[in-house]
Amino acid sequence: MAIEDAIEARSARKVYGSGPKEVVALDDVSIAIRKGEFFTLLGPSGCGKTTLLRMIAGFETPTAGQILLNGRDITEEPPNRRPVNTVFQSYALFPHLTVRENVGFGLVMRGRPSAEVTQTVDRALSLVRLEEMADRKPQQLSGGQQQRVALARALAPSPEVLLLDEPLSALDLKLRKEMQSELKRLQLELGITFIFVTHDQEEALTMSDRIAVMSAGRLLQVGSPREIYNHPVNRFVADFIGETNFLPGEVRGGVAKIAGGVAIPVDAAAPEGRHTLAVRPEHVRIVPAGPDALLTATVGEAVYFGTDSHVHLRLADGAGLVARYQAEAAGGDAPPVGTEVGVTFAPGAVQVLED
Repeated sequence: MAIEDAIEARSARKVYGSGPKEVVALDDVSIAIRKGEFFTLLGPSGCGKTTLLRMIAGFETPTAGQILLNGRDITEEPPNRRPVNTVFQSYALFPHLTVRENVGFGLVMRGRPSAEVTQTVDRALSLVRLEEMADRKPQQLSGGQQQRVALARALAPSPEVLLLDEPLSALDLKLRKEMQSELKRLQLELGITFIFVTHDQEEALTMSDRIAVMSAGRLLQVGSPREIYNHPVNRFVADFIGETNFLPGEVRGGVAKIAGGVAIPVDAAAPEGRHTLAVRPEHVRIVPAGPDALLTATVGEAVYFGTDSHVHLRLADGAGLVARYQAEAAGGDAPPVGTEVGVTFAPGAVQVLED
């Protein structure tokens, strides 16, 4: 294990039940999370991301495999002996205690001196910008403020790793975006390892240093947001991260042939044979029909999103394709419904996916 790794899971497996009722929640997952990074476990409900988080916290014991912290095996250690804290989806604040008392509760229970508790709580409230709310009760705070209290409480004992289990899911869109920025600011300021669980791909892309995409208890791909978005390894990852067009194609020698025999350049190292091709809507270009176009399509509806429109196209073979169309950049509104247009793709944009 490299010295820069904070957390490592080695062949971690978790099985509930036995026989016909056996459920594999985590299936042979190995992953290394670096010190000081914002790492996100991303996937749909039931994919195993929260199970892995709970193993790191000590709330679940692996059926097989190991969990290491800074190179030390902590698989069998109880939660209270791990320098790890968790922020849950439910804030779980004590309604009868003030903000200050909630934040300091864990320190008091650990028997820390009063002066140390006061100093630590003041610093934690300053980090989350809630100094003026210190004497209020949780019910007097907004959802975003309650979330900040939960963060301050988790940060007060100075954990080496902070685990965040979908902590923003209960907030409305505007508050959620504000808290995304707040979490990233805190992580950069403190320099500790954040492990964040979410099913929201936008949260993962905007906040993370690296992302692990999971499905059905397995780890599918680990990489930076740019790597995951631009170079998904398979159809599940491509479909789960952002919007994607899929086309079947026959790949030979760096060229993919799709319906009608149209040849599209792809990565020369792409595996040969019949594969699914993926291209993001922003890489689909609408051009005049003619010899400069790769494909011919008919314009369907255009869905307006403010900054751009998603234009739904129908190819000659009946397949659908979505193009992201920016009127200002294109010099006018999207073509009317029923118009025949040409389609090209941005250079290098068509990805060949593994089966």
